[in-house]
Amino acid sequence: MLWLLTAAIVSGSVAAMFISGIGLLPIVAEVGFLVLHGAWRYGWRAVAVFLVAGFVISNVMENLSILTGFPFGRYHYTGDGKIFQVPWYIGPGYLATGYLAWVVATILLADVRRGSPWLTTVGTPVVGAFAMTAWDLAMDPSSSTINQWWIWENGGGFFGVPLVNFLGWTFTVYLFMQVFALYLRRRGPALSATAGRTSRDLPAVILYAATTLTYFAAYVKRDRVTVTDPSGTTWQTGDIYETSILIAVYGMLFLALLAALRLAQRHLDAGPAAATGRDGDQAPVTAAG
Repeated sequence: MLWLLTAAIVSGSVAAMFISGIGLLPIVAEVGFLVLHGAWRYGWRAVAVFLVAGFVISNVMENLSILTGFPFGRYHYTGDGKIFQVPWYIGPGYLATGYLAWVVATILLADVRRGSPWLTTVGTPVVGAFAMTAWDLAMDPSSSTINQWWIWENGGGFFGVPLVNFLGWTFTVYLFMQVFALYLRRRGPALSATAGRTSRDLPAVILYAATTLTYFAAYVKRDRVTVTDPSGTTWQTGDIYETSILIAVYGMLFLALLAALRLAQRHLDAGPAAATGRDGDQAPVTAAG
């Protein structure tokens, strides 16, 4: 089921490169992947904790920043269908990509289980927050400065986006991932219940990497024109799209590659471990029949 859903989401992401107006469908489908994969990994209650913590904290922090400038800076959304001051689709975006970034972080560092050490309990959310912010680093300039789905009222040095936005993203994502990690440390599955999985985490890594497809599509279809942010600074759209590709390749795709290699190494290590005893001796072979 997870592999079929992964194939459907990747296909939808490819279709969205050529068909306008369906870009939100893969994100909504990724929330479905979150629920199924998260339930297999941690159980239904843990999935509910991730959904509630991610949605509530991200929405509160976004609305707080729109009203006060903290933690992302001064900005506002231009679309309709808002929950207070934030469009409804922002929440699913946080949840879907946030969960994929979380899985990547657990592969790169360690998963949080019942009774995990504090290094893992705190460190994994930190890694996940950076993996999630890498997505925004590639996305925000084109989404705001070019498409103007949201407007940075004072502009910013990164193609019209301020530095504080990315610091705010890392902080916000860390908060809801830390809440999730604290729940897992107290009530999550035990080590024995989550040991030995490798291949079923690979779909999440693939989906994390597939998130970059939109940047490649925008680069291919790019128009080389000049845009002006609210501060009066002008930018070349071609430079923005090219920078998004660089960040996607050497940020998100690099992290996905590391995670895939870690999974491959674990799979190779599991083979000898299954064939040897505790002291490294070959496991006894029993006669058949």
